[in-house]
Amino acid sequence: MSLLSLLLGEKKKTATVAKERLQIILAHERSGRGGTQPDYLPALQRELLAVISKYVRIDSNDLKVHFERQENLEVLEVKIELPEPGPAR
Repeated sequence: MSLLSLLLGEKKKTATVAKERLQIILAHERSGRGGTQPDYLPALQRELLAVISKYVRIDSNDLKVHFERQENLEVLEVKIELPEPGPAR
């Protein structure tokens, strides 16, 4: 380490700074939510329904997305009720 870098401090790489900032933002979002659900759940449910509907005919009531926080663990549960298979053609 040179004397100049010791006096002025070393510049951190941009990726390292970005990673640290992202970690701070994520920690802040997680702590700020309390017990509420994340903002992305309704969009996630709509997108899952759209993808599954391409292959199987299901109603929006047949897909349920549930978020639960337990101490340091976050659980995302997705339940999909598929229709009974019809007679073979």
